[in-house]
Amino acid sequence: MSGLHIETHGTGATPLVMIHGWAMHGGILAPLVEVLADSYTMYVVDLPGHGYSRDSAIPLEPLACARAIAEATPPATWLGWSMGGLVALAAALDVPEAVRAVVPVCSTPCFVRGEGWPYGNDVTMVHRLATDLQDDYKATVERFIALEAMGSADPRAEARRLKEEAFSRGEPNPRVLLEGLRLLETTDLRPRLAGLRQPNLWIAGRRDRIVHPEAMRWSAGAANGRFAEIAHAGHAPFIGHAAAVADVLTSFTDADA
Repeated sequence: MSGLHIETHGTGATPLVMIHGWAMHGGILAPLVEVLADSYTMYVVDLPGHGYSRDSAIPLEPLACARAIAEATPPATWLGWSMGGLVALAAALDVPEAVRAVVPVCSTPCFVRGEGWPYGNDVTMVHRLATDLQDDYKATVERFIALEAMGSADPRAEARRLKEEAFSRGEPNPRVLLEGLRLLETTDLRPRLAGLRQPNLWIAGRRDRIVHPEAMRWSAGAANGRFAEIAHAGHAPFIGHAAAVADVLTSFTDADA
C-alpha cells in the first residue's frame, strides 16, 4: 500500500497521474478531470498531509512521494501543478520507469529567487508564510489562495472556488504545510533538467503571480521540452481555462504517442 489516497477517474486509453499543489488536494483538479474523462484514465493523488491522505506517514518529500505514487499506479504521463510539479519531476528523474512523459503546470524547478535566477519568489515571502502558519494557518492558506488567484480573469471567483475546495476534505496537517514550505524554499532541480529523458511539456498561466511564466519557458529550454502559455490564466489555469489546458495536454500526449 502506498499510504496515499489515489482516486481513479476517466475511461481513456492514456494513463495520467495528476498531483495537486501546496495546501490543496486532488479534488481541486476536478474541472480538468471532467474535461479529460474521455481521453485519459486518471490517477488523482492526495499528497501526504493533504486531503484524504492527511494521516499518511509518508514524508512530504518529492522522491518519497514519487516512489509511493509509482508503486500504486501504472506507467503514465505525470502532471503536477505547482508544488506537485516537483513530485512529477522527481519521479521522471529518479523513478523513470514509471514516467512516460512529464507535464509541470505553473510549476518551477526553483521557487525562490537567487543569484542568476530572477524568476523566483522573495525568500522572505516563504518565511512570512511559515511564521503566519504557526499563528493562524487557515487564514494563511486563504491569503496564499488569494495570491494564487491574482492575475486570473475573475480573481474573486477563482479564490472562492479554491477556498471552497481547500478545506472540503478536512483541514490539511499544519506540520506538513510547514514541510511543504521548506521544500519550496530548498528545492532546486535546475541543474538536473538537462538529464530529463522523457518528453516534457511546461504549461504556464500568462498572468501567474506565483510562478513566473518565464521560469517555465527557461525550464522547457533546459529540459529540451515544450512550453505552452494559457492566455488570461493565473496560477490555477484549470479553473476557468480547463478546456484550454486540456487542448494543450492532449495535443502533447497524442504527438508523443
